[in-house]
Amino acid sequence: MLPLSRFTVLDLTRVRSGPTAVRQLADWGANVIKIEAPEAIDTGKGLGGDTLGPDYQNVHRNKRGITLNLKTPEGIAAFRRMVEKADVVVENYRPDVKARLGIDYDSLAAINPRIVLGSISGFGQDGPYARRPGFDQIAQGMGGLMSVTGLPGQGPVRAGIPVADLTAGLYCAIGILVALLEREQTGKGRWVHTSLLEAMVAMMDFQATRWTMKGEVPQQAGNDHPTTIPTGLFRTSDGVINIAGGGGEMWRRIVKVLGIEEEAKDPDLATDALRSQNRAKTNAVLQAKLETDTSAHWVGKFNEAGVPCGPVYFMDQVFADEQVKHLGLAWPVQHPKLGEIALVRPPMQLEGVAPARVPTPERGQHTDAVLGEFGFSAEEIAALRAAQVV
Repeated sequence: MLPLSRFTVLDLTRVRSGPTAVRQLADWGANVIKIEAPEAIDTGKGLGGDTLGPDYQNVHRNKRGITLNLKTPEGIAAFRRMVEKADVVVENYRPDVKARLGIDYDSLAAINPRIVLGSISGFGQDGPYARRPGFDQIAQGMGGLMSVTGLPGQGPVRAGIPVADLTAGLYCAIGILVALLEREQTGKGRWVHTSLLEAMVAMMDFQATRWTMKGEVPQQAGNDHPTTIPTGLFRTSDGVINIAGGGGEMWRRIVKVLGIEEEAKDPDLATDALRSQNRAKTNAVLQAKLETDTSAHWVGKFNEAGVPCGPVYFMDQVFADEQVKHLGLAWPVQHPKLGEIALVRPPMQLEGVAPARVPTPERGQHTDAVLGEFGFSAEEIAALRAAQVV
């Protein structure tokens, strides 16, 4: 029994943000039922890429799969029957689709007052942009991330991962868990919703509050930290490293490790404020010394001195790192078609509890078994199959 085993989740999500939310629940044992359209009426691969590819396998793991045509009255009736016994429904349709299908929160709560509905949209459930199609890169631009990413003067740059999708999924999962905790006191469910835009603005964090509190518009700082000096990327004799050394004590440690006591006597480098004003000179002093030895040498020296420092890896180097190996972040899963594959395990650890480790289901793989668990007879299932509802 895993921590969330007592909860049943009906998963209507697609692409990334919604599946990311559901994966947080599935990894810790929730009975997640992934609902897709029957292949007869949806012959494409669908959104999310090749179903046997790494992206799809990683995001849809630990679920069971059924098919159900929600565009038919029979399909909706079957879904509503499942809602009677479920705890959570998660969807990331455009806001108007829920009402059209009759699976909005009020409709679901009328069937099961304990139901928690988790919804993710592009821009929110109402407002002037509510019906716009949402996409991660659009939210990165509108949420401010692209304006602070990249080298100074380079122009807006997209982050290398779908930050808005992933964080919207995480925030939605947190909201669902909060609603389930509240339900233990009230006996009633709740509608939890977030959007790519809300998640992206929230993730701007201190960059956002630099504007809301002080009226500062953050700019691109490239590989330098926007406010903490010296923090950034530096060349060595054989590569590059990251150093994070803001504050007077860290500066003194950096000076000692590099042996630049004379250079540090420069009045322009005397205080945090002056080093910030003279960032280019500060970095140049460090850079001149760092180029005299290897990345491994300096990473070792700085960490011995208690200065945060690390290499800059390509992905193959990430998983070759001894600490990453020790943490077991490459997570072997046995797949019936692909054999043993390596996914990325959940990043949190609950002592004494191992997360679920089940491969992504085939479309409709568990239809008959799941519907049977929800009280459908063999004859009812056969009739739904004959009508291409499942």
